[in-house]
Amino acid sequence: MVAWSDYKSDAKRRGALALELYVAQSTPAKAPEDVKAALHDHLAYQAKLEAAGQLALAGPMSDDTGEHMQGFGLIIYRADSLEAARALAENDPMHQCGARSFTLRRWMINEGSLTLSVGLSTQTVSLT
Repeated sequence: MVAWSDYKSDAKRRGALALELYVAQSTPAKAPEDVKAALHDHLAYQAKLEAAGQLALAGPMSDDTGEHMQGFGLIIYRADSLEAARALAENDPMHQCGARSFTLRRWMINEGSLTLSVGLSTQTVSLT
């Protein structure tokens, strides 16, 4: 198994982006009512992190069929270290109250694309 730091250095040498973010997969740990009860505070916390530039992306995931919502979530943090990202996840009210548990991993972004379209006269923004 290759050390993460070695792989990241090799990726940079190859000219890859090697942008390191942190991915939390959040899983329901209590009854749906407990998750719902913590939702308001969870969303307020996410908004605070977004405003501070610490939340890259977040949202729910479907089940394996893609047809049903099971309450799983994916949260992608911007942080200086795995430990700092872990603190962000641990301080999420959803995790603090035990309604959800999480796993956390480093994620290195090397390839891909995003398209941002800004309509000046229509005052619209689209991200695809």
